[in-house]
Amino acid sequence: MQPRVILTDIEGTTSSISFVKNVLFPYARQALPGFIAAHGNEPQVRRWLDAVATEIGGACQDSVVAETLQGWIDQDRKHTALKALQGMIWESGYRNGDYKAHFYPEVAAVLKGWHAAGLPLYVYSSGSVPAQKQFFGFSEAGDMTALVSGWFDTEIGGKREADSYRRIVAAIGVPAAEIVFLSDVVEELDAAREAGLQTRLLDRLDDYPLPRSGEGTHGHERVENFQQITL
Repeated sequence: MQPRVILTDIEGTTSSISFVKNVLFPYARQALPGFIAAHGNEPQVRRWLDAVATEIGGACQDSVVAETLQGWIDQDRKHTALKALQGMIWESGYRNGDYKAHFYPEVAAVLKGWHAAGLPLYVYSSGSVPAQKQFFGFSEAGDMTALVSGWFDTEIGGKREADSYRRIVAAIGVPAAEIVFLSDVVEELDAAREAGLQTRLLDRLDDYPLPRSGEGTHGHERVENFQQITL
């Protein structure tokens, strides 16, 4: 069945893992203590700091929360509070021109082609929705937010849980079988397929020097770039 809707991951799919790991993560790690000191009393920040404090044992100083968050960055933990706070920090970096979001060379043209063909594009990433919008808005290819019809992050559920994709299907309002999910993570694709979505495994040489094949793909159609994706 030909897909009517595209749902895509970001890191390792549209964009290199190294940009996130080597640029965005260190930027947020260094900025966290100062950001919390300056903005910790603002409601949209305090809700997430309190959520972290509760998780690590209750009332504790913001400095302890900052150290915890830095540790989570080092672990690449997909925690909703961390992702929300990182997104707030990254916004200033984008606006200050400290960096632009990386997209693989062919991605912008392919996304624009799908958009022109009337195929709605949705994004599902472990990064917060504001961070996703910044990524597409301050990209090397310019502002690409107009290409995206909707955004989903881990507030809707974990990316390796089938129920998350069922909730996304309900939100989009199109049958699961008519949605194709693009990701570089096999376990995410497994969960999407369990929920009834079509899948494509992005297996980019820059991110995965040893190409995955056979049993390593779990039966998902494997492509090396967006130009190889058939719809």
